[in-house]
Formats: sequence, structure tokens, C-alpha cells
Amino acid sequence: MSALSAKGLSVALDEREVLSDVGLEVGAGGWLSVIGPNGAGKSTLLRALAGLLGSRGEILVDGVPAARLKPRERARLMAYAPQTPALPPDMTVFDYALLGRTPYISYLGREGRTDRDVTAGVLERLDLGAFGARRLGHLSGGERQRVVLARALTQQARVLLLDEPTTALDLGHQQQVLELVDRLRLADRLTVISTLHDLNLAGQYADAMMLLAGGHAVASGSPVQVLTEELIGTHFGASVKVQAGPDGRPQVQLVRGER
Repeated sequence: MSALSAKGLSVALDEREVLSDVGLEVGAGGWLSVIGPNGAGKSTLLRALAGLLGSRGEILVDGVPAARLKPRERARLMAYAPQTPALPPDMTVFDYALLGRTPYISYLGREGRTDRDVTAGVLERLDLGAFGARRLGHLSGGERQRVVLARALTQQARVLLLDEPTTALDLGHQQQVLELVDRLRLADRLTVISTLHDLNLAGQYADAMMLLAGGHAVASGSPVQVLTEELIGTHFGASVKVQAGPDGRPQVQLVRGER
């Protein structure tokens, strides 16, 4: 059974349909990377899956219709890390990451030792252990992005929705974050759906890809099937050369025009 699936998923914003009849299926431990040009509907898709946007169609989590789940139940199953979240500048890194434990704390209760231990462990794995007392307003862009991911990981949900998780990260921290996500999904059978602008990163880590264009899923399959010169040229308007890397995964290179 798939950990997450959707059928006929459509979203209209301001009476304009921005996502139309999209279907997907990701098994436990799978990683689906959603790619596409700007305005294709990638972020809208993740927000709809997370229940943050009204949508038509059906979303199933472990075979259960997401529409039947209460918000706290859904939050225990699905964690969402937005690309540009609102970060209270005076809140500490630790307290912000601790918010990921909210679905496990009673309405009138307080966090317990387990919640704090989980949060501390996630911060350490993201190289943020020394930042716990630092205010969010004093962080760099890359540090803020890792804190957003930390909050999502402290939810310990089975499905992780990541909207451009490597935005503002330098090369080393891009690799660190994606390697951590990859280890978690393999060790804990965590299901990952991410959006990534970098096609090479998307193809390097995901085991399945979906290409969105104009709100429609125009291609789905393995990285080799989706990252083709024809599809990239048609939907990104880019001239590229796609070759197999050392591990057989596709590598995309821009082809410079004649001068």
C-alpha cells in the first residue's frame, strides 16, 4: 500500500485553476521529486497535500482519506516545510524547532522530556546544536532554512513534504541536508515529496520524479525517464545535454548558445 497517493487533485485560486487532475503515488520509503518551471504549480501541490489549500480530488495517507483526519492526526502523519515561512525574529532556534512537537502535546499541556530530547537530537543532526539559544532574527538565510527543516523533522511524521529545502544553502549544507533526509527515509521508511529547482540534485536523490507544467503532470517516472533533453527543452525552454553520471543517474548540463 502506498504511504501517500492522490487522484484527480485540482486546486483553484482566485477562480483560476492552478493545479489540474494531478495524480501521484509514493510508497513507504520512497522519494518523489517534483520539478517544473516557475509557476507550474509545484508549491501549490505540496500545500494541497498538506491540507493547507482547499482542493478537489482524493488524497490518501496509508490508504485513509486525508479528508477524514483531524488536523492533529494529519500533522502526526504529514510534516510540511515551506520555502519561505514566517519566522518570529525573537524566538530561539530551539523553541521554534520544538513547535514540531505540537501534535503530540495536549491542548492545555506542556512539552515533556521526550519532546525536548527529540528536538535536541534533530538540531544536532542538522549541525544546529550550538544554535539552540540563538534568536531566529540573527540567523543567515541558510541557517534559517535548516531550522525550518528541523521543525518538520521533530514532528516525526511518516510523510515529509519539502518545498525547496536547499534554498539559500551553500553547496556543503545542500549535500548535508539531502543526505540526512535520504538516510532518514531509508532507515525509517520515511516518505519524501520535495520540490527542487536544481534538476541535478532532484535526479541525484529522488527515486521517482514528476514534471509539472501549467498545473498539469506532463511526465512521471524514474529520473532517467523524466530528465530528458526533449522534456527539459520543451517545458523549461532550455538547451541542455543530458548524460549518465558515474552512478547511472542523469546529469543535466546547459548548452551555451553560439556567440
